[in-house]
Amino acid sequence: MKIRDDAGAWVDEEFETLDLGDPRRDRRAKELVKRFASRPTASIPGACEGWAETIAAYRFLGNEHIDWRDMMQPHWDRTTARMGQLPVVLCIADTTELNFNGQDIEGAGPLSYEAQVGMYLHATYAVTPDREPLGVMNAWMWAREPRDANGRRGGVKESVRWIESYEIVADQARALPDTRLVYVADREGDIAALMQRAQELGEPADWLIRSQHNRALKGEASLWETVHASEVLGHISFVLPGRSDQKAREVRQELRSQRVTLPGRAGVTLTCVEAYEVDAPAGVKPVIWRLVTNREAGDVHAIIELVDWYRARWEIEMFFNVLKNACRVEALQLSQMERVEKALALYMVVSWRIARLIRVGRTCPELDASLFFAADEIHGAHVLCKKARPKKPPTLNQMIRMIASLGGFLGRKSDGEPGAKTLWIGIQRVMDAVITIQILRDGYDTSV
Repeated sequence: MKIRDDAGAWVDEEFETLDLGDPRRDRRAKELVKRFASRPTASIPGACEGWAETIAAYRFLGNEHIDWRDMMQPHWDRTTARMGQLPVVLCIADTTELNFNGQDIEGAGPLSYEAQVGMYLHATYAVTPDREPLGVMNAWMWAREPRDANGRRGGVKESVRWIESYEIVADQARALPDTRLVYVADREGDIAALMQRAQELGEPADWLIRSQHNRALKGEASLWETVHASEVLGHISFVLPGRSDQKAREVRQELRSQRVTLPGRAGVTLTCVEAYEVDAPAGVKPVIWRLVTNREAGDVHAIIELVDWYRARWEIEMFFNVLKNACRVEALQLSQMERVEKALALYMVVSWRIARLIRVGRTCPELDASLFFAADEIHGAHVLCKKARPKKPPTLNQMIRMIASLGGFLGRKSDGEPGAKTLWIGIQRVMDAVITIQILRDGYDTSV
């Protein structure tokens, strides 16, 4: 059964300007996004309703006349529009591996280990300083070529992706004169050529990068020894999120900063910020972040702002986590890279939607849930949770906690707020309830 339009209204809004050259293609793309969003962990056949719809989905993904960039263009445009309404936007760039081991995919290539098979995705993800995800700004997908007999690998240097993504952010900064864009990258983005290119362009977008190089200064001094020897300007405290191998814990860091000009032909002037953890628990590696940026940091408040902006880089990690583990894009079982790219284009938008719900539910819990969910989705969540429908819509946080409870979230005080996994499992159950509600409303004969 086709999901009623109001239950996928956000898809129609996000893809309103989609133009794939044929209205039938546009409808199919939107319907696929609705299917993927309603059953994010399912395979493509599992997300589709019946064999005919599954065949139509595979036919769409195999259409040589459709480019994945055209599929994402409406989302890119909507993301830009959301960015233009804000004074500051963080543009977080990162690369992730997609492992297709055991699958016969034409065009896939080696990964970090030559025996592994898959592809790479480099994305720039726009978020607010308060970490609300605004959308994917740009993306590249590619497969590495195998190494030759001399151990060399052909193809485009992967460092170019970082420079190209900054150039796109710079172009958007010029188009959004009332919005300050800040390009944020982890250690892979610590590339002198990127900083030089930003300087050549006049730095229309700021940049903030975690350093991996201890560059030489004039004389015998090295960059980070010089910064560490400077006075402590202040402190910052925050809770470091837990990971699979560590619990969440409080971190307190000393802050230092120096403004330097790199010697040699680079000639880049930058601010170097060191955030150095003090009093780390015994046996735990201290959290030390060394950041470089074009921005000046005149006082401790400016330094804290830069560290907070870098901490927002966690949002792209969550985005990739949802893409891989909620949408299970590494298990798509498609035969060609071109088909994988088209599926990824749609799943990236679905992943953004899930990540946005998680974040906004935490930062703006009192928002009206009807701003994000259709009436049938709210009804379905109440039915499954065995709760009477309230006279007025629940808050966003109440709705998210109901959905997450259907995915295994217990809601104890020690549990904090729901995570991605319980939310995406709960969404599938709610969407099944939506279909049931719509069937009953339409008067289908449900007798056995």
